[in-house]
Amino acid sequence: MLKRFFIFTCLIFLICAKSAAQYTTGVTGLLHMPSAEMQEDGTFMIGGNYMNKKNLPNPRRWYYNSFNYYMNITFFSRIEISYVCTLVKGIPRSSYWPEQTWNKFVNQDRHFAARLQVLKEKELWEYMPSIVLGVSDPTTGAGSGDYTKMDVKGSRNGFFNRWYMAMTKHFETPYGQLGVHAAYLYNRRTDYHLNGPAFGVNFRPSIHPELNIIAEYDAKTINVGAIYSLWHDHFNITLEMQEGKYFSGGFVYKVNLLGGNRWSSWK
Repeated sequence: MLKRFFIFTCLIFLICAKSAAQYTTGVTGLLHMPSAEMQEDGTFMIGGNYMNKKNLPNPRRWYYNSFNYYMNITFFSRIEISYVCTLVKGIPRSSYWPEQTWNKFVNQDRHFAARLQVLKEKELWEYMPSIVLGVSDPTTGAGSGDYTKMDVKGSRNGFFNRWYMAMTKHFETPYGQLGVHAAYLYNRRTDYHLNGPAFGVNFRPSIHPELNIIAEYDAKTINVGAIYSLWHDHFNITLEMQEGKYFSGGFVYKVNLLGGNRWSSWK
């Protein structure tokens, strides 16, 4: 009874206080900002999300709410690769889109993302944080600009381009596990320029560790949210309310291809 009351109270708080999970971007992390947490070796994930337009990087391309779906796999517990598709509509009065496609979902933006964990927590010494290097949408499609040099114009592809370094350290408390995260994000896009630090925390209460409560500053906005794990972490539900106003949410299904019995995104 106490567990149910606790879960209900937390979820009501998150929804009322405006809540969010980086599973919405197709990779392991916090809400919008990256973290240095990793999945266990052999973890395969497939998921999808409803995305508020404020959660998408280009307001001219996504002037509407949209959806995405993705596949993700982790190798050697240090390398994570994902393939993400975000649905797009035909733009009204655009010479590129026939009139019958205006304001209808007719295409999708595709991109890859990758993360490399350089160091694991406590790998060299007791207080060592985990460190991850990552990139999203580095070499997408046609258009001007060399994406590998991060010279991406806002009117072209490479919408989700960003490069980053993230660090994570966990602490055990009498009430649960606290994660502290810091990152630096960079790109040269004209529509969604990133060049600054991000900070975040997450908390898994010992009374109900399936609930992961998150707050962050993602280098642009302050967000709070949650991920809720079901069925031994095979199924995760995410909630997001960016800037305390804009709701996004979705789900992810996990399976360990190497036959692991239990794995967690906070390891």
